[in-house]
Amino acid sequence: MDRLRQIFRRFLADMAGNGIRLFARFITAVRADWRGIAPEPGLRVYFANHTSNGDMPMVWSVLPPALRRRTRPVAAADYWLKTPLRAFAGRDVFRAVLIDRRPEHRTSDPVAAMVAALDEGSSLILFPEGGRNMGPEPLLPFKAGLYNIGVQRPQVDLVPTWIANLNSIMPKGEIIPLPLICTVTFGTPLHVKPGESKEAFLARASEALRTLAPEARP
Repeated sequence: MDRLRQIFRRFLADMAGNGIRLFARFITAVRADWRGIAPEPGLRVYFANHTSNGDMPMVWSVLPPALRRRTRPVAAADYWLKTPLRAFAGRDVFRAVLIDRRPEHRTSDPVAAMVAALDEGSSLILFPEGGRNMGPEPLLPFKAGLYNIGVQRPQVDLVPTWIANLNSIMPKGEIIPLPLICTVTFGTPLHVKPGESKEAFLARASEALRTLAPEARP
């Protein structure tokens, strides 16, 4: 009986995932721009800017099926476990690596959880700003997680990933999305250099991501 429940739950999750992907493409006509790397198999951390709750589904839905099946978003447990529906989406549909943003509530090391997912063969979608950027600056300062992953797993490609137009499609507080074209641009992979400091790497990663923004391109 438990086996049948698992199969049925997986079936529902696959159906919901396909629905989310089709909805994202219908509303935003989202497209991928593989500017610095090809959509090929390999362990990667796609690190992206974060302005909307729709950012993670956009990156996830634009990946080719073979990559999407092996890619897990890193997401806030306190958000995705808030209701049963969100919990189903986070755990079953996206198979997210759920991290509690409140240090006092954590029972495990977030970096260890992300590294474990990589060791199991999954790529990751990560938002290194740590939360949504609602201010005028294009990016908030990066948290240390991206650097720590790069140090512990130097063979993993750290891919800057810029999401354009999504905050205009789904502004904060709005329920009905506006139909605009969304682009997800994948840049040239980075790796932590031998002896490179955390501050130097995070500044380099932030700049690599910032240069993918449409307004920053020549």
